[in-house]
Amino acid sequence: MICEYEEKATSARFIMHVHNDRFRGAGLHKPTVPINTFVYNKGKAQRVTIDEIAYEMPAAAILPLVSNQHFTFEAPDQLIAWQFNREFYCIVDHDAEVGCVGFLFYGIHHPMFIRLNKTQQDEIRYMEQTFCAEWPAKDGFQGEMLRTLLKYLIIKTTRIAKQQSESYLQFPDEKMDIVRKFSLLLECSFRKEHSVKFYADALNKSAKTLSNIFALLEQPAPSRLIQNRIVLEAKRYLHYTDKTAKEIAYELGFENPAHFSRFFKMYTGVNISGYRESLPQ
Repeated sequence: MICEYEEKATSARFIMHVHNDRFRGAGLHKPTVPINTFVYNKGKAQRVTIDEIAYEMPAAAILPLVSNQHFTFEAPDQLIAWQFNREFYCIVDHDAEVGCVGFLFYGIHHPMFIRLNKTQQDEIRYMEQTFCAEWPAKDGFQGEMLRTLLKYLIIKTTRIAKQQSESYLQFPDEKMDIVRKFSLLLECSFRKEHSVKFYADALNKSAKTLSNIFALLEQPAPSRLIQNRIVLEAKRYLHYTDKTAKEIAYELGFENPAHFSRFFKMYTGVNISGYRESLPQ
């Protein structure tokens, strides 16, 4: 079952998938409206493939996903999924309310499988029922009711995820907010900005101070995170588009395609043509 709410005047969209055996994410296969996703696995543990990498999704777990990810599930009919675009609810503009940007979504640790205990599973089941009960309502309050329920789902999931994060258990939210802000900046800027200095300046830090903060918080170095993000996007283009290496280089902010080729080989261990040839047809 697919339940969809749309506001034509604003292009706001909210979708709920209930045991939809065709549920999947297209990623870069085709142009899509940017949309974030929460997936809840109601069944037993199953395989999920995200950007051609297979993971084990535990039973009774929630997985946040973003629009540019390609994903498929082994048993999509065992899932509940909620999807929304920024016109429906902008998590960036409302970060003070939900605190999930750069953590659940666009975070540096992914995929994030958030396990639920028995009480939390009961709460999610109740939320599923509440969402489903709201779909028949076609009055002027439906959009706000769905937004309110979604906001509750985001906050609840963020709280649970922080309780399961070693970093958030060890360091206060104010410290970890630096990591969240960096993560969002990286997602918005990695195609053009490749230097730690750019991100440090945006955060009113020196490059050395930012790197030291990440080390103290036991996070990967900012330089490594920038490199990883560029490589990830390059692999997406190679998997899901017919763009040439030269086109991908320009998409990712490399003025010299040869520089991009050297960069890709340095961080993957294989050249671009060899990587593309190794992909399944």
